[in-house]
Amino acid sequence: MIDRVLVVCEGNICRSPLACAMLAQALPEIGFSSAGTHARVGEGADPLVLEMARERGVPLDEHVATPLTDERVRAADLILTMTKVQREQIELAWPYARGKVYRLAEDDGVDVVDPYRRHRTTFELAFAQIEHGVAHWRGVLAGLAH
Repeated sequence: MIDRVLVVCEGNICRSPLACAMLAQALPEIGFSSAGTHARVGEGADPLVLEMARERGVPLDEHVATPLTDERVRAADLILTMTKVQREQIELAWPYARGKVYRLAEDDGVDVVDPYRRHRTTFELAFAQIEHGVAHWRGVLAGLAH
């Protein structure tokens, strides 16, 4: 059974907090957290991500960026990354994590685009990719809960 899911991106201010919050809304019985491979420690969610999340009723106001650590990797039953490179970085740094690290959009065979410091259209694309990945994992995780 999957009890703890860690969602990872680079800075932990755009993609992973959004995906984490969306998954937590959909599956409140599972513990979700997020972290960044190069987290902008202590920062809140990117203002544009925060605005877009509010428009869709996704709570991100309390988010604070946190770094990816050995403790977080060990505690997670499942780790979802935004890119193949992030997945590879985690598996290289923590070989014991192999088998529990997947891309959020693996089902689509794509990396979730990094919208940081880019135009709103890039944020919209990232949001759509995250929504699709969340929908896929919501189904997978709900199936594992039964």
